Amino acid sequence: MSENLYEHMNLVDIYIAIISNMQDGAYFVDKNRKILFWNKSAERITGYSKEEIIGKDCPKSNLNHIDEEGHPLCQVGCPLFATNIDGKQRQERVFVRHKDGHRIPLRVNIFPIRDNEGNIQGSIELFTQDSPTKYDDSLIAKLSGAAMHDDLTKLPNRRYLESFLSYKLSQFKHFGQKFSVVFADIDDFSVFNNTYGHEAGDLVLHNIASSIKKVIQKEDLFGRWGGEEFVGIYTIHNDYETTIIAEKLRSLVENTEINYNGENLHVSISVGATKVLMNDTTETIVDRADRLMYTSKTSGKNKVTVD
Repeated sequence: MSENLYEHMNLVDIYIAIISNMQDGAYFVDKNRKILFWNKSAERITGYSKEEIIGKDCPKSNLNHIDEEGHPLCQVGCPLFATNIDGKQRQERVFVRHKDGHRIPLRVNIFPIRDNEGNIQGSIELFTQDSPTKYDDSLIAKLSGAAMHDDLTKLPNRRYLESFLSYKLSQFKHFGQKFSVVFADIDDFSVFNNTYGHEAGDLVLHNIASSIKKVIQKEDLFGRWGGEEFVGIYTIHNDYETTIIAEKLRSLVENTEINYNGENLHVSISVGATKVLMNDTTETIVDRADRLMYTSKTSGKNKVTVD
């Protein structure tokens, strides 16, 4: 029997048996980063069973990979995604969230999976705990927030938005996953500040941010571009969704009330929105949305212009 082992077992089954029982955590993802395999050590290290992980898209798995600088890798620089695209092996140091809530430092090795013709079908990640130390998730989140979020509104900042937009462009060009960019500017904000003071102006920015946070989806991002300007990046499946998203945003701000010194104050925004095109760069798509916003501004304000 032992002499004819290969005649009785498929080599793939042998490899799976080895990987299932190795000391390193291991998981496979397909081209779209759907998790297809999760071994016993991955369960032990992260606290998540295979039933809780297999079949999920990696960004929705609750592992929430971040790098040493606090960047959320599922949104701005996923090494698995990169290996799926270029087929290069990668080694990284990352933090993942354990099921119990704390952060675990990991060393990860990522390899492409190819078919018999050499085409990339997905990637495998092998990972081991980098140290026995467990890090408080609130501390990691605070460090991440300081690097990637605006101090006043706590929304993603321009740096975060630009990184996320670059990532979404790569997804679109390789997998056709469409998205829209929305550029919004508060109407007559300097007049508002001069009338009511900068404290009231800050309260406006804070309240708008609070309203928008409640409706943003996990796969989307909305942040403060600078001053009274905001940018949203939204996954879409149909072109008409761009208009719906932009109108919802305009209406949400229009109906956000700011109570200040006994007065109920309101502001409006002018919005430009555009869907991604194949030849877009981060600069061209934001510039196009910005120009469309300016059209809304010059044609009466509190409007949406979509291209």
